[in-house]
Amino acid sequence: MAGYSGTKDEYAKRLRRIEGQVRGIARMVDEDTYCIDVLTQISAVTKALQAVGIGLVEDHLGHCVVDAARSSEEEGQAKVAEAAEAIARLVRS
Repeated sequence: MAGYSGTKDEYAKRLRRIEGQVRGIARMVDEDTYCIDVLTQISAVTKALQAVGIGLVEDHLGHCVVDAARSSEEEGQAKVAEAAEAIARLVRS
């Protein structure tokens, strides 16, 4: 079971909204919209994706990492390392 199972519908809704925003940006480019306006929308989509990512990290830590740590110290350490790598990728993006 994924750590975000309880909020899966919320994530799906947010991602559909982001998908719509991206389609809107593509339409803006097709319509030769002013560059700054396009960049503003790109920034909004980026922030929305980051919010989803942060939520998923919180869910992962609260569910998957905690469960692994309860199971054994080795599993807990492995999940913490995995989470740290994922957070590093998220921060670099």
